[in-house]
Amino acid sequence: MPPRLPQSDRQQLELFRALPGDLAARDAQDLMAYPFFSLAKTPRTAPIDFKAGEVAIRVEATAEHGMATIWDADVLIWAASQIVEARDAGLRPSRLMAATPYEILTFIGRGVGARDYQRLKAALDRLQSTTVATTIRQATARRMHRFSWINEWKETADAAGRPYGLELILPDWFFAGVIDHALVLTIDRAYFDLTGGLERWLYRLVRKHGGRQSGGWVFDFRHLHAKSGSLSRFSDFALDLRRLAGRQALPGYALRVRRLRGGGEALVFTPLVVDPLARLAARMDALAYVEESL
Repeated sequence: MPPRLPQSDRQQLELFRALPGDLAARDAQDLMAYPFFSLAKTPRTAPIDFKAGEVAIRVEATAEHGMATIWDADVLIWAASQIVEARDAGLRPSRLMAATPYEILTFIGRGVGARDYQRLKAALDRLQSTTVATTIRQATARRMHRFSWINEWKETADAAGRPYGLELILPDWFFAGVIDHALVLTIDRAYFDLTGGLERWLYRLVRKHGGRQSGGWVFDFRHLHAKSGSLSRFSDFALDLRRLAGRQALPGYALRVRRLRGGGEALVFTPLVVDPLARLAARMDALAYVEESL
């Protein structure tokens, strides 16, 4: 487990109470672009090691809790949304945040029963116990910033001992990235309805790189496999990509598989068109290709 934040440091942070209302969902761009989370629902303890140019990332998990998953990252999306909303409203956000489980769970599209609350606490445990070392936003490629997704968290209770909320402390690295306008993007709330780890990761990747460019974006299958941090064999990963293209699974984007001249395949993302006939034609083309490939 990562060390607890010293009490003196905690006292220096001003408590920020979560804002009410239906806030826009915002995601941190660095988390959208690189492999920071497990894409599997089964516990993962194998580390993620990624290097591209001057960017290096190592994510490590404990045997007790396993690595933080892309579903656990919904808590960080909630936190980023709160920070940006507060900043834009002229308020002063903080790394020390307080909220009720109900507020977090409803924002990320989960249930609010006892089992959902227990799953939220398990997610917080994984976020705290997962450690990250990265060169992203460091002065030189030789310097690594090390942190956990949550420095610490606790349940709060009233005078009678009845639980009524949560408090958590975010790491400097995450908070600094979110507070900067250039490092946050609004995402479609339909993202929270995506059930597969791969499709969630793909949506965040294309939203970060492709944005709303009319021409879309093209990613080579092998590049996607390396950048995902997935433990799947490449052949299985490629099959999953073809199936996702056939299902047209990502909100706001159409997917198409393209064969490359030198061999191999690429996934093409384009913003969804308004014309329903054109949208149907794109879907039929994708389905036809997938059927040929299977």
